[in-house]
Formats: sequence, C-alpha cells, structure tokens
Amino acid sequence: MKINIAIDGPSAAGKSTIAKSLAKQLNYIHLDTGAMYRSTAYKAVCSQISLEDENALVEMLKNTDITLTPEGKVFLDGEDVSSSIRTDQISLAASSVSRHPLVRSELVARQQKMAEKKGFIMDGRDIGTVVLKDAEVKIFMTASAEARAKRRYEQDKKLGLPTTDVETIAKEIAQRDYQDTHRAASPLVKAEDAVEIDTSDMTIEEVVNAILALCEPYLKEEHA
Repeated sequence: MKINIAIDGPSAAGKSTIAKSLAKQLNYIHLDTGAMYRSTAYKAVCSQISLEDENALVEMLKNTDITLTPEGKVFLDGEDVSSSIRTDQISLAASSVSRHPLVRSELVARQQKMAEKKGFIMDGRDIGTVVLKDAEVKIFMTASAEARAKRRYEQDKKLGLPTTDVETIAKEIAQRDYQDTHRAASPLVKAEDAVEIDTSDMTIEEVVNAILALCEPYLKEEHA
C-alpha cells in the first residue's frame, strides 16, 4: 500500500527539487502542480487571454491538455514547455491565474484524479489543505527570502533562462508571497497536521532524509 506525500510552501522554497529527489528514492511519481498553473498562465499569455478574465481562462482550460511525465517533463497540448514555463514572467502570471476559484477548481479536480492510485508526491501551495487533505505525510517547506532568491538565481542561470540580480528576484519573491498568502481562493497556509521544515541552511540531502524519516512508519507497513 503506497502513500501520498503533500509538500506545500512559498515560491522557490525548493519544493520541486525535493519532491523530484524523493520520487526517485521511493520510486513514486512527482506531480508538480505549480507546473499546471504555469502552463495555464503560459497558454493564456500566448493566446492573449487576460489573466484577470476568469471565465475566459476556464473556457480555455476545457480545450487544454496538460501532461506531467515521470521524468519531470511538462507537455502543454503536446508541446514540451518544461523550460518555457519557468521564466519569472510566467511565475508571476501563474500566481495571477491561481487566484481564480474556478481555475483552481478545474486543476484541483485533475490533480485529485491523478493521485487516487497513491504513490504520488505533490507539491504546491494548497496540497495539504485542499488537494490532498488525506495525504499520509504533509510537509510545509519554507526558507528565508534571501535564500530563495539565491536559489532561483542559480536555477535560472543553470537552465540558461534570462535572469536579473538576486535583490530584484527577492523583491519578486516577496510580491509572489504576498499574492499567494492574500488571495481569496486557497491562500498559502500551513495545514494543521503538516510538519514545517525550514530549508534555508539545509542541503537537498538533509531535507530529503528528514522527510524520509517522517515517511518511515508508513513505508515499513508498505513493505511488511
């Protein structure tokens, strides 16, 4: 019997990196929910649909296929957009579209359907509080704005994406935090039964090991 693992937290806290590493170790599937919102925002921007027009966005989603592969690739209507959706512009646009209750409702339904079989690691802003309320292990991952800005800067450089300086990225992250915590629909908040992990001064390996320790009781049952 496999379990589901929910990882929530603010932008650039390292959720996807940790989720991918955990998925490899446990042979689980990583579902990057943020990629679904980014894909929605990317298509809206490319289609010149207003990020404020909730009805138009929902109508667009009716004819939109978003596929997440076990290898971490993201396909939007058959096109590989894995890198295209990672720009700072699309990051802010994703925060805008995710404020709409009807958009969230559509994507949450898709996410819940995907995770029904168990064996999934899902990261985002409201996984433990909305999407996977019954996840066996819930993590709220955070880090200082400075640490997150440095990570985003290094990540953008590594991916060859256009980037600015760390200070500017830190301001964008603060803006994203404000949007995510103050939106009416499913604001970023720690689930009551989630374990908080501050990753500011932790290595990827240390964070993964901390989460694996929380999963251990369930994994013992799985292999019993």
